[in-house]
Amino acid sequence: MIRLGSLAGYAFEGPRLLAGFAAPERAAVYAIMYKPEPSKPERYGVLYVGHCDDLSRERLPFRHPAAPCWLKRVDGDRYKLYICFLEAPGAQAAHREQIARELVAVYKPGCNPEQFDQAWSEHWIGDYQAPGTTGPLTTKRDLREGSEG
Repeated sequence: MIRLGSLAGYAFEGPRLLAGFAAPERAAVYAIMYKPEPSKPERYGVLYVGHCDDLSRERLPFRHPAAPCWLKRVDGDRYKLYICFLEAPGAQAAHREQIARELVAVYKPGCNPEQFDQAWSEHWIGDYQAPGTTGPLTTKRDLREGSEG
């Protein structure tokens, strides 16, 4: 098991060697990874994040449309690629997509064509008042800076 996501919130199966991987027939969010520092076997870099209704139909391990990018990043050595996956049999496609987007925002995998940012802008929310139901914002808007008292 490997934990991925903001605050490492999702428990993924794996990592498993991608070469020879037999994908289960399950809805899933998955990540293709490699070991950037072979001397530190417990550390992985995320190359790609995807989600699907059936992992067995994703054309894994190497017929996936993004596979050439994965192989390029590991100098063609398919035995340096790993996969981990989060089975989501009850999750709707929108929920799996949300998890995948969060992972892309956190890890910024180079083989994903779309990148997402977890930042937000003031104008998205603006000033608001809800008398009697809410108080003022008590945390900093950039969560990386911590919270205010």
